[in-house]
Amino acid sequence: MNNRLYKDKIPHVKNIIRTGEYLYTTNFSTLEKSLCQMEIRCLFGIELVRKDFYTRIFVDPSRSPFIKHCISILYRDSTLEGLQKKIMLDGLLAENFKVYYIETEGENPGFHEKRTLERETGKCIQGSAEMEEPAVVFGIARKEGQLVFGYCESNDYHWQKHKIKPCSYSNSLSVEVSRALVNIAVPQLGSSSLIDPCCGVGTVLVEALDQGIAAEGFEINRSIGGNAKINLNHFHFKDVVTIADMNSIEKHYDAAVLDLPYGVFTSIKPGEQLALISSTRRMADRAVIVTFEEMSEIIQGCGFIIADTCTVSKGKFTRHIYLCA
Repeated sequence: MNNRLYKDKIPHVKNIIRTGEYLYTTNFSTLEKSLCQMEIRCLFGIELVRKDFYTRIFVDPSRSPFIKHCISILYRDSTLEGLQKKIMLDGLLAENFKVYYIETEGENPGFHEKRTLERETGKCIQGSAEMEEPAVVFGIARKEGQLVFGYCESNDYHWQKHKIKPCSYSNSLSVEVSRALVNIAVPQLGSSSLIDPCCGVGTVLVEALDQGIAAEGFEINRSIGGNAKINLNHFHFKDVVTIADMNSIEKHYDAAVLDLPYGVFTSIKPGEQLALISSTRRMADRAVIVTFEEMSEIIQGCGFIIADTCTVSKGKFTRHIYLCA
């Protein structure tokens, strides 16, 4: 078997062997496409053309609101027979396993063909199968004329529970958008620090803390900031919200996510928006700025270099998202 294999324990699937080459599948709506593509560029450094892609970079599928599955590729072949032969020659062994067909764009065989691929591939694996609560999940998919087989990790969507929170506002960022913004701001997890200088009810903070990022929030409105604290406590995260003007922040952070207050929902004036962007430039090396109108010239005028942009819509409003350095 490929000598690049190595074992690694992960929480979602036991005894995964990561191979160094992966097949990812994604799902997104038309309104989310631009945001998903920006997130994929930041996480993987590639342009998402289809809803599935190959890469040598591993990212936990549950980090992203758009990734569905990841197959750590063990074998590829143009035919089922060829794939079976490779599995049997290697003597692939797994206890309590399940084989699951993963759909890719343009490759959606019928029910019986899917079950046949799962069953016939599973017959070649030494060990015992377990359909209900498998310890190891294998994925098989068809892409670009080849069958791809390997260990499968799926998005567990645990973060969807964050949609039901004690305090929320209609104009707040959605959980999906917030999670994507965090990934764009901090693509590589580690020791990076994140500031949300206008944190509102803490939607971005929840998604950052959920991923283990050292995040902090500031909110000038005492009532709204208090609601953010309630939300963090509800999800058992520590209170990282300071009720204060973001212009008072002296600490420096690796990244920032600024959901810029807008006149439709607040009494903020253009000059105040400019001050918020300038303060964000001072406190972070990398920033994701969200606005309700095109503001590239203003952002660049504050000293930022815009590295990437996208849009995402909610109802009749379109948010503009800028990745800045």
